[in-house]
Amino acid sequence: MTVPLFPLPNLVLFPGVVLPLYVFEQRYRSLLADTQASGEPFGIVRILEPSELSSRPLHERVSTVGTLAHLKEAQTHEDGTSTIVVVGGERFQVRGFEFSRPYLSAEVDLWPLEANPPGEEAVVEASVRRLLADLTRLRPADDALIREHAPEDPLLLASFAAALLPIGGETRESALRAPTLLERLDVLLSAVPRNLKLMN
Repeated sequence: MTVPLFPLPNLVLFPGVVLPLYVFEQRYRSLLADTQASGEPFGIVRILEPSELSSRPLHERVSTVGTLAHLKEAQTHEDGTSTIVVVGGERFQVRGFEFSRPYLSAEVDLWPLEANPPGEEAVVEASVRRLLADLTRLRPADDALIREHAPEDPLLLASFAAALLPIGGETRESALRAPTLLERLDVLLSAVPRNLKLMN
């Protein structure tokens, strides 16, 4: 499948995460118009190198792994810019880039998580509990809110944690690239600040 790409610096979208975006560049206004007309999602990929630090073309500076973004809300302003809300969907891998539109597009393959090995359900549940406990220790003032809004589904809990942990884009992308849910949880747990781990 071919999807329009919306590259963003240091941002990795995870399944189920709601993300507000401000669309102001002309090429992404075109992307939004095409997305609204087709009803299909677009892809969000991380910019690996900003244009200020590299003269390479955009398609050589973006990740080849991303997440489909499903448009939920869009409000266009008088100046032609838009405020939109998307929700993360399926993970994908880029097979090749397309240059026929004003914005970058790519031919992608959906990349679902592999099933965890048999008998690992208890390990996943334990990892989820540890991650939730680490989040509340890291943000004690938000303890009640975190517990109230934390999803029960382990996949969505991993996405929820990835959005709240104080980690950079590279670590978030490592979590997105993890082959299984258990490995994604392990990446996030290993990213919890060391001083917090010492409190556990």
